[in-house]
Amino acid sequence: MRFIIMLKPGAREQKVEKINAGNYKVWVKARPVKGEANTEMIEVLAEYFGVNKAAVRIVIGKTAREKLVEVIK
Repeated sequence: MRFIIMLKPGAREQKVEKINAGNYKVWVKARPVKGEANTEMIEVLAEYFGVNKAAVRIVIGKTAREKLVEVIK
């Protein structure tokens, strides 16, 4: 499954909000430095979808706030 993710780094808490069938907003505490926000986003999404971290990957947008993410169940 592929989803459009709007990443919000530097948040006070980690959370995932479903916007519609294919769009989510993800808040992470990490700052966008050296991929730390992406790593935390993958961990948060893996927990949200109940999969291993290896099953979540960024397809497009590694340096952007809007990303295309693939989750393999």
